[in-house]
Amino acid sequence: MNEDARHRRAIPYTRESRGLGVIVGFDASDQGTRALHYAAVEAHRRSLPLTVISAFTVPRAVAGYVDSAAEITGDSLARRGAEDMLDEAREHLRNYPGKVAYRVEHGDAAGVMIARSENAAFAVVGGRGRGGFVGRLLGSVSSALPVHAHCPTTVVNRRYDPGMIGGATRFTPRPDDRPVIVGVDGSRHGRVAALHAAEAAMARGTNLEVLLALPPIDSSVLWYSSRSAKDAGITDKELQGLQERLDGEARWLGSHFPGLSIEGVLEEGSAAHVMASATARAQLTVMGTRGRGGITSALLGSVSRSVLIEARGPVQVVPLLADARLENHEEFSPVL
Repeated sequence: MNEDARHRRAIPYTRESRGLGVIVGFDASDQGTRALHYAAVEAHRRSLPLTVISAFTVPRAVAGYVDSAAEITGDSLARRGAEDMLDEAREHLRNYPGKVAYRVEHGDAAGVMIARSENAAFAVVGGRGRGGFVGRLLGSVSSALPVHAHCPTTVVNRRYDPGMIGGATRFTPRPDDRPVIVGVDGSRHGRVAALHAAEAAMARGTNLEVLLALPPIDSSVLWYSSRSAKDAGITDKELQGLQERLDGEARWLGSHFPGLSIEGVLEEGSAAHVMASATARAQLTVMGTRGRGGITSALLGSVSRSVLIEARGPVQVVPLLADARLENHEEFSPVL
């Protein structure tokens, strides 16, 4: 299946069948350590197992002079380096109260995480690192893991402070009244992301903000079927109509998450700017992998790089996952 077809087809997803729980790529860098702590807290919060993964590859200049099978399975220098990283992870997770597994994998770091995401409920990775797991995300393959993963992926950057999180223990989250914010644009991808954002808000005991960006009218005519690129702006009546539809999205989410406080917010600006700005006031910002050209579709292009680089907090990217809760959407909200 090519990548475009994959993004049009929902990925089967039931958390109970994803035995690895929360997977985290660890390379012993500063941001890798922050991601490790975030993943541990998330696994503890969700009562899921935690799987810590370190990957290694054989440099091309070396691979031709060794037995490749021995390099992968034996006591090679590269493998020992990966195992040393996991020893560091064990030290960081000392006294962690949940179930933890440690895995050394041979292969490209991003490829290893993508493969393991098929059996994971969530994936976590740092924003930058030593050129293994986390360094690749903002390098040559940009958003490789968030775009290709088979589960929601959270990118944790340097602004995440483990010292501000721990409550009774280092892995027990403190109360946080900041909202979870999700970007929507009326697409199926955006609604799947909204469902996962609502779950995250419930798990954190906070409210959910459903955010719709209003890009410049001349670059997003398709959002407003009655307008043209020559129009100078959007009328109050049209804004009211968009707000009503957004409120319908909130009602639909509320039908699946009774008791959750949900607010629909319209904000003018480009998708990249609106979502990057939102990360400064959210404890978690959630986006889908594709949409209608507004917030989510941009994750496959330059906007994803912009949001991940400029983010001031964790960003979760949710692929198009199969979800039966989408079936009753039209009872609450017409298509945006």
